[in-house]
Amino acid sequence: QVQLLESGGGWVQAGESLRLSCTASGGPLSSHAVAWFRQTPGKDRKFVASVNWSDGTPLYAIPVDERISVSSDNAKNTVYLQIAALRPDDTATYYCATRPAAITGPFATMTSIYDAWGQGTQVTVST
Repeated sequence: QVQLLESGGGWVQAGESLRLSCTASGGPLSSHAVAWFRQTPGKDRKFVASVNWSDGTPLYAIPVDERISVSSDNAKNTVYLQIAALRPDDTATYYCATRPAAITGPFATMTSIYDAWGQGTQVTVST
């Protein structure tokens, strides 16, 4: 079974940029998709972006936040989430998740379609 490990979180100043990594192991990923969610205390996990391993097709939450970009490095089995110009309201725990099929359309936002999750990485943005 595929396992995911997030990294790259921490304390950052508002206005800085951050790149989170999600590294996968434990199985073939050629047909998988990986998504990023974020969660704040007391709230549901919220979809941020996803990418399909097969062709690198990204999908972003609506409305699109142009500060956010998702990419993949298949050779490293890693998906990245880059956030520029960080704001205090970006403070959250960021999770990656995967499913053994490509993601298209709005159902990507549903946590129930993913069958493996990482443990999360905390991002705290201070003013």
